[in-house]
Amino acid sequence: MTDSFPVTDKSKTATLPIHLVHGKGYGVWLKAQSAQTRNWLIANDFKAAPFSYCVFPGKDGALAGVVCGTDETLDVWSIAHLTTALPAKSYHLEGKLGAATATQLALGWALAAYTFTRYKKNAKAVATLVAPKGCDLPYVRSMTAATNWARDLVNTPANDMHPAALAAEAVNWAKKHKAQVSVIKGEALLKANYPMVYAVGKASSVPPHFVDIRFPRKGAPKITLVGKGVCFDSGGLDIKSTANMKMMKKDMGGAASVLALAKVIIDMKLPVQLRVLLPIVENAIAGNAMRPLDIVPTRKGIHVEIGNTDAEGRLILCDALSEADDEKPDLLIDCATLTGAARVALGTEIPAFFTADETLAQELMTHSGKETDPLWRLPLWKGYRKQLDTPAADLSNDPDSAFGGAITAALYLQEFVSKTPSWLHIDMMAWNLSSKPGRPQGGEAMAVRALYALMKERYGTD
Repeated sequence: MTDSFPVTDKSKTATLPIHLVHGKGYGVWLKAQSAQTRNWLIANDFKAAPFSYCVFPGKDGALAGVVCGTDETLDVWSIAHLTTALPAKSYHLEGKLGAATATQLALGWALAAYTFTRYKKNAKAVATLVAPKGCDLPYVRSMTAATNWARDLVNTPANDMHPAALAAEAVNWAKKHKAQVSVIKGEALLKANYPMVYAVGKASSVPPHFVDIRFPRKGAPKITLVGKGVCFDSGGLDIKSTANMKMMKKDMGGAASVLALAKVIIDMKLPVQLRVLLPIVENAIAGNAMRPLDIVPTRKGIHVEIGNTDAEGRLILCDALSEADDEKPDLLIDCATLTGAARVALGTEIPAFFTADETLAQELMTHSGKETDPLWRLPLWKGYRKQLDTPAADLSNDPDSAFGGAITAALYLQEFVSKTPSWLHIDMMAWNLSSKPGRPQGGEAMAVRALYALMKERYGTD
């Protein structure tokens, strides 16, 4: 990823102004400028449409400033395109901004500088922004680093980001912060009673792993995060088509997003007891791979009939959720690239979320809007639960209907959360199909900003 952080608290050199204008106020702003600037912008037919910009010269012909068109309401992406579009100089924002807006604009600017450079170097310089007054720069630094870490994890192909490598990433980060860490792998998963994690991952040449990270804090609320870590999903014996298998290096995007969220929580010192659970596997094909209609026990004691080996994410999550549920955390969140059905319903840019906690749902929707981090609630519709019934076992992982797949997947997971008062399941894409300002094509951390904002409001900071 890009090593430099393009937002600073001050600049050693003179900075160039960026004027933020929107359609209604552009005419008033333009009249207040010098004749030279007015004539330049008119000659360039600048209209102040959102995401438009124009650089303008001073009397000596050198770059004197930038005018950028925006919507009337500013958000995290309003100026993100300028990071790579402008000449690689230092800039500052003209005018007064509220602290929240200043932070959002700086964050978007920083996130836009990301490039994936592990295999192909990109030496392109980016513009630097002096953080606007009121900007929470430590948060911007943390969220940028966390998001870019998740992007790197998702973008790295499975030959290098296999189960052992993803587990090592999580463990190395946790140890740097003096967390308690436990890693169980291979056949030891059976002895530790994680039979589903083992069943899904046993066919891979790299054994399945289960990572358990704890940040103890006596008396603080217990928050547990669970992330789906399927480093590559062939579909198993119910093999995917070529087109559907191509991007399956991203199937650990839930684990990557959970790690990003955990990093910000720890960096910003939220006063919580944080636990992170990562079931990490590759869903591969070999002689010992799980077969359709195999019946496998789970950590909770529920026997599951494998109706489809390509519905493996819910299988590894159910063991992790059972482990989390036993502790009855105050808040339990799982993130997963779980179903194509959620993408059909909401598209690739909007993760679906499920919860029976009405207060939590409203809070999350509020913060989703404030952070421009889209999420949308789908129902835990009990009427579809019967689709998971099977005569041979307690539960099937393959509903008997082709409809409502995101809902039936969530209902499956709900079977393994019976003690925890507040549970949230997020079904995400973890990938940008195309580039937009601040969101380059490729791996993406989703829901992290909204979830952190929710937790900050609930639990505060030190």
